Amino acid sequence: MDLEVSPALTIPASELGWRFSRSSGPGGQHVNTSDSRVELSWNVAGSAALSDGQRLMLLSRLGQRLIAGVITVTASERRSQLRNREIALAKLSDLVAEGLAPEAARRRATKPTRGSNRRRLAAKEQRAATKRQRQRPSAE
Repeated sequence: MDLEVSPALTIPASELGWRFSRSSGPGGQHVNTSDSRVELSWNVAGSAALSDGQRLMLLSRLGQRLIAGVITVTASERRSQLRNREIALAKLSDLVAEGLAPEAARRRATKPTRGSNRRRLAAKEQRAATKRQRQRPSAE
């Protein structure tokens, strides 16, 4: 089953690598006999589904998560291997979509307005006056 990340990108099932192992957590006696933990890996560096620009963007943005150009996600939240497979596919899809998302516009630095500055100083003066009233009168 191919993984559709976005309308522009679909990862073919042949590029996805699956591994299964025993999961910790809930499951009772069943947990010791079934391989419900799922590891899904995808070779970003060698994928034919990506354009060169997409590949460079993913390699730079997901560099911390990649091991030799391969990204791996794990899922062991559910007792069922099928549900964990679905969760792993969703995790990979979200991760790739986030890596390919355009960068947010940088914040443009602005000065505080004269009114906001005045209000800030007035509030500061009010706090100082309140604290002055709390002090013991000086013995002069």
